[in-house]
Amino acid sequence: MKNNFIEEIILTHEEIADICKKFGEEITEEYQDKRPILVGLLKGSVPFMSELMKYIKCDMEIDFIQASSYSGVKSTGAVMVLKDMITPVKDRHILLVEDIVDTGLTLREVMNLFQDRGAASIEIITLLNKPDGRTVNTVVPKYIGKTIPNKFVVGFGLDYNELYRNLDYVGVLKEAVYKK
Repeated sequence: MKNNFIEEIILTHEEIADICKKFGEEITEEYQDKRPILVGLLKGSVPFMSELMKYIKCDMEIDFIQASSYSGVKSTGAVMVLKDMITPVKDRHILLVEDIVDTGLTLREVMNLFQDRGAASIEIITLLNKPDGRTVNTVVPKYIGKTIPNKFVVGFGLDYNELYRNLDYVGVLKEAVYKK
């Protein structure tokens, strides 16, 4: 059910679950003998990662990192690591779980950090891909749930000033909400 602050629904909860099942099967097959670490980028990845993990049927670990380049609806261009993960990544296969890949700035910095720490491989899993917002062309997700136009979306972990993360779908936020 669409709320009055949502312009249109981009992904229903059922569509999100289907994406997670598909990714889970692919990851299970590819990482069966690699014991990957699923690293959620806080805070937005939490609902997506929670749904995705249910469908991965191989040994894995999870951890989280919090890095941000956003304030309101715009990227600031500067990336800050606010919370680091505790699991060592040296010689490990990392699956970075992200709610949306927009500019690519945050992911580039996190990937550089993991490369410096000696990760065996690093791949990106994203629920949403927004290539029109990309400023870093070297960030290419391996697993993409849905490619979307350059609109401001919320729900299923995505927020506007920390609100709307709890929606069980993803929708376009009406401009009237953030252009007050």
